[in-house]
Amino acid sequence: MALLDVSGYNFHSRRCGKFFGAREAQFVDRPNHFSFGTRSQEFAVPVGVDPTAFLKSCSREDGVSIDLNHGTTTLAFKFRHGVIVAVDSRASAGSYIASKEANKVIEINPYLLGTMSGSAADCQYWERLLAKECRLYKLRNNQRISVSAASKLLSNMMVGYRGMGLSMGSMICGWDKKGPGLYYVDDNGTRLSGRMFSTGCGNSYAYGVVDSGYREDMTVEEAYELGRRGIAHATHRDAYSGGVVNLYHMREDGWIKVCKEDVSELIHRYRKGMF
Repeated sequence: MALLDVSGYNFHSRRCGKFFGAREAQFVDRPNHFSFGTRSQEFAVPVGVDPTAFLKSCSREDGVSIDLNHGTTTLAFKFRHGVIVAVDSRASAGSYIASKEANKVIEINPYLLGTMSGSAADCQYWERLLAKECRLYKLRNNQRISVSAASKLLSNMMVGYRGMGLSMGSMICGWDKKGPGLYYVDDNGTRLSGRMFSTGCGNSYAYGVVDSGYREDMTVEEAYELGRRGIAHATHRDAYSGGVVNLYHMREDGWIKVCKEDVSELIHRYRKGMF
């Protein structure tokens, strides 16, 4: 009955015992709201939202112009016990905060993580495609792909679309037979291996904090605290970063999610050292 109602079929009009009559379905246009029964395609926007009025409010003399600036802070560093990955969660489009709960860590598989900075759509699409390629590699070769090879796959994808408007700066973190691995890959196909990387518009603040406290022989708890502190200070100084700190630890037996803490609470915790 629900399918008949959606299709516009009148159940009471059937004749001669035939369940489906030859009567043409009656469609009704419902402007400003998505419906399966409309004659023309529409965007699925909530009732009461007027996209035309919104675009007019953003118009300039030379037409509608909306700057979709990207802002984030992500960092990752290697130490004696693996790789620490810490990211904020604010998704911004210019001065508009699109989301406060965006998880900027892509969980590729139990031994690989990727971070997001730039366009969220680009990062999610290409890193999910990387996850598929890593799974196919394991099925074909009966072993996990190395961190180096996974980052090279992503770099090759970016080279194929260089100059076509992609916006992505990602860190590929993992653990393989050679131990912990950390690589930086961006939309130009640049691929770098290192012990510490930070991306996004708040990266200079994060670098300042992590550089001052980084040691190769840190304990696990010290590394956790350094990652939290780096993101918290960056969100305090950078208007495009904020939300919560999502902290991951890549270990020999796979990654674990350590915490998800509000940066506002962390700022108050570190207040004595900041002012």
